Amino acid sequence: MIYETLHNERIPKIGFGTWKIGGELSPNPSEDARSLEALHSALELGYTHIDTAEMYANGHAEELIGQAVREASIPRGDLFIVSKVHPDNIDYKDLLNSFENSMNRLGLDYLDLYLIHWPSSSIPLKESFRALNQLVREGRIKHLGVSNFDVDLLKQARAESETPIFTNQVPYSLADRTYMENGVLEYCQQNDILLTAYSPIKEGQLHVNSIMQSIADAHSVTAYQIALAWLVSQARVITIPMSFNPQHQAENMAAVDIALTDHEFEQLNQIA
Repeated sequence: MIYETLHNERIPKIGFGTWKIGGELSPNPSEDARSLEALHSALELGYTHIDTAEMYANGHAEELIGQAVREASIPRGDLFIVSKVHPDNIDYKDLLNSFENSMNRLGLDYLDLYLIHWPSSSIPLKESFRALNQLVREGRIKHLGVSNFDVDLLKQARAESETPIFTNQVPYSLADRTYMENGVLEYCQQNDILLTAYSPIKEGQLHVNSIMQSIADAHSVTAYQIALAWLVSQARVITIPMSFNPQHQAENMAAVDIALTDHEFEQLNQIA
């Protein structure tokens, strides 16, 4: 595994996303066994960066992650666990309450990273960071971050945060370069903020063209692995693919070791 090191923290370039673990926007207990199998497989393969949110299955994903981590008996210090607060809950009191609920569901004493999941048009960031800064001072959160923020909002977040913004989690892939085109990627790279790419292979629906397939064939890997390799070869970019399939989980993790040539990287850059 290759890592990014930021603010004395080492984080894997490829982590494990948990959207659809335990359901989608509401719990689906019929998926629990499948979800736990996926989590156990990921942990056994060596994934240590686990990303979730209170929005995922309305908190049930956090419950299942907590269960899987306890059953795996992995030392807490070997894991980097991330959760996100729902945008409706980012005023001072609601955020503190959401954080405690997440911690109870996860069964943890602290989070490595806590994010504002989406910006709110009605709740000032000042109120959100009043709570977030307090949680950092209390040692409940090691790092703060945001998700789906544009450059202007990132600047506001940096101004309100007492500690460096660790990441901005955004959709970013070969098929979606919105946050490259709007300047967020460059801003993050220039200001030591990780860009965490979610939906890096469009939930397994990424269109594979002849360029991707040709490069994949040259490396004896899949086209989806090439899509992930393109992301993690970029400075300050990490990603969090998700799969229930242990083989795909292993392939996703292995993508970090694919060394694209400069020519291959440029070919991929040119894909419209």
